[in-house]
Amino acid sequence: MLIEFSVQNFRSFKERATLSLEAATDDWLEDECVATVGGLRLLKSAAIFGANAGGKSNLLKAMAVFRDFIRNSSKETQQGEKIPVAPFRLHLDTESAPTIFEALFLQNGTRYRYGFGATVDQVTSEWLFRQKDSTRETCLFTREGAKFKLSAEFKEGKGLEERTRSNALFLSVVAQFNGAIAGEVFNWLTRFRNISGLDDADNNAATAKWLTNKDYSAQIKELMRWADVGIKDIRVLEMPSFRFGEAEMKFGGDSKIGTSFSIKTYHQKYNAEQVPIGQVEFDFRADESEGTQKFIALAGPFLEALMTGSVLFVDELEARLHPLLTRGLISQFNSYINGLDGQLIGQLIFVSHDAGLLDPKRIRRDQVWFAEKDDFGASRLHSLSEFKVRKEAKFDKEYLLGQFGGVPRVTNLQDITVHAAE
Repeated sequence: MLIEFSVQNFRSFKERATLSLEAATDDWLEDECVATVGGLRLLKSAAIFGANAGGKSNLLKAMAVFRDFIRNSSKETQQGEKIPVAPFRLHLDTESAPTIFEALFLQNGTRYRYGFGATVDQVTSEWLFRQKDSTRETCLFTREGAKFKLSAEFKEGKGLEERTRSNALFLSVVAQFNGAIAGEVFNWLTRFRNISGLDDADNNAATAKWLTNKDYSAQIKELMRWADVGIKDIRVLEMPSFRFGEAEMKFGGDSKIGTSFSIKTYHQKYNAEQVPIGQVEFDFRADESEGTQKFIALAGPFLEALMTGSVLFVDELEARLHPLLTRGLISQFNSYINGLDGQLIGQLIFVSHDAGLLDPKRIRRDQVWFAEKDDFGASRLHSLSEFKVRKEAKFDKEYLLGQFGGVPRVTNLQDITVHAAE
């Protein structure tokens, strides 16, 4: 499980910002929202609120860049290729300074801390620490530029320093050469999944994959019935793809290279006496509403995170969804069933503008975070738990009144004069 994620000098984040999923000491919504693992009390979800351009999405982009660079660093990056970091551009000191990422997480009862610093041209630093049980944290390796220090516990990396390019991560190289520790860390970090609530294409592919699995298909259909979207059944039809030179002709709906599928939904049909007489097939993309498409598209990634015990982060979660459906999806994570009987525990991190989700009956204070910019264009991150606020307070009203920050500083629209075009 993810314990915390930190980023510095990336897009709108100038100073170090840390999103922590370690629960506070109070027992509010303990059974639903908190999981005790490896002696730690960790949150099953976190919500990030804030004004437009406050930095919410940039935090999720930082997590995606962190994951993607680890995943692709050794196998796809070539010497001289640029590293996809984007330093804070509104200050002279940060333009050429490295971007820094770090994740603290729990895997198989062991706590790891891994991070790196990088400019667009090279990895400037990298480190991996490990802590077992109640022992002190030990260093497995550190890197400063081209200088590496390996502990006796990280023998798997010995001799691979010279195989690590200046624009590649040592962790990824060691994992590629089947290092046991590096592989465990690599596999956990690259299971982060990010999706956008505004783009359903990739989400449809994930949902289609799960619909072909008998057990998971039943769960998606159960979610569908709960959502009351009128769909009685849903099926995936896989269809062939053909290549013509560089182009590919795809049949059906969304697809990836070499794979094509079409999702069909089925609705009840009635006669004049309102007696059911069969089902009518609908094309998912052409005939279903955008809200229904969005809900079903999210069902696959949500179930995948829950079943595999991975971290899912979602931007614009509530887009095109009724508030009750948004709450229902979140409740899949904030539930005592998530992790029941020693099963894997999925975590959800999402960005939202829906103040209605700030319901103290459904969310803890330490699960709520706010992103906002200062007067110099730099984003900062802070938690609702930093404020003295009663558990039973109306979080949504106090947030919209600006009590916690993270709201736009708008002027009175009546004071704005609109001039007609001449």
